[in-house]
Amino acid sequence: MKLPFLTSIKRYGNDLNQGFQSSLIATILAPLGLILFLAACSSGGGLTDNGLNSSPDVAANSNEKIRIALLLPVSAEGRSAEIAKQLKQAGELALFEADNPNIVLITKDTKGTPEGARAAATAAVSEGAEIILGPLFATSVRAATPVVQQANIPMIAFSSDESVAGNGIYLLSFLAGHDVSSIVSYAVTQGKKRFAAYLPQDQYGQIAERAFRQAVASHGGEVVALATYPKNSDGLVRAAKPFAEQLKIQQADSLFMPGGQQYLPQLATLIPYHEIDTKKIQILGSSRWDFASVGAQEPIRGGWFPAADPVGWNQFKQRYTQTYGLIPTRITTLAYDAVSLTVSLARRPKSSRYSSQSLTQAGGFAGVDGLFRLRSNGLSERRFAILEVQKFSNKIIQPSPQSFGAAHF
Repeated sequence: MKLPFLTSIKRYGNDLNQGFQSSLIATILAPLGLILFLAACSSGGGLTDNGLNSSPDVAANSNEKIRIALLLPVSAEGRSAEIAKQLKQAGELALFEADNPNIVLITKDTKGTPEGARAAATAAVSEGAEIILGPLFATSVRAATPVVQQANIPMIAFSSDESVAGNGIYLLSFLAGHDVSSIVSYAVTQGKKRFAAYLPQDQYGQIAERAFRQAVASHGGEVVALATYPKNSDGLVRAAKPFAEQLKIQQADSLFMPGGQQYLPQLATLIPYHEIDTKKIQILGSSRWDFASVGAQEPIRGGWFPAADPVGWNQFKQRYTQTYGLIPTRITTLAYDAVSLTVSLARRPKSSRYSSQSLTQAGGFAGVDGLFRLRSNGLSERRFAILEVQKFSNKIIQPSPQSFGAAHF
């Protein structure tokens, strides 16, 4: 059953199904409090700067139309089109849950190609967009970048390729390796000092290794054993034997295995096979463990891993499912939080509304996935909760932090 307000969304946004070159004028918006779970959120609608910015906002002209463009691969081939549809719906849901009738959301189809992204960005700029949200793919971000930079407007993209960030291009996505410090820091607070890691031989594994070594060193620990494994099953098994021996010789007290869903079942079987005592060696994972069936692997139950705030995600998932009749993919929160961020800043005067100072404010913003902020280099920084793997439902053992302090746990 769909929520009653879906009818209102359709009634007030007749252009939703009239092509993706049209705009959605949201005239029925309510406070964004549903996604704001920090105490500081009570002071106003939209995302918050967590109370760290003491400068009062100056309300924008009440009759001013503020145009926000959302660039998505709506007509791309395969799975991309479905993801684009869900991102678009999440953005529309965020607009509905705000209260600013002057916000205009312009959705443009990038077609999943660089040429399409460039054309979409050009059209959005010509229609007066003050900020661009998306695109999704790195190649599309690169193609759209010269257009938005020439127009001197910022872009908050959903790509996870850090090479496209900077000079007014921001990445809201979850970036590889940026969660590693959180789990290492938490492990250190629990008395862990001698770290080991078993990493995949791919680009992610290289990023995770660098982040792991840096995090262990900065938190006063020591990497006593580290090995990598090829993507094929035989190689993963062969590399595990000498590595397991090193674990015992070096008396490691924690084992970091960030491999995702494709690797985890086989990694889990190696723990009992090589007699790795999980009462003495704490198993650690990454946010790639954040999938529904992770607890099906008995050997890693009791393992710790960082994840986006599960409370906010579960609340969002429920509202989205009730509204649109399907469970959203995890990435849809990016569009929801991006639109919410832009709406929250819309009350500021145009000259500073989407300035680099506004977008990169130190206190950050509280969104569906927890606290985040955009940095001057274009990368995002997030705070993660720490979860313990359970058979059916993972347990939160360290809630997501409510401020950007020195600690990363």
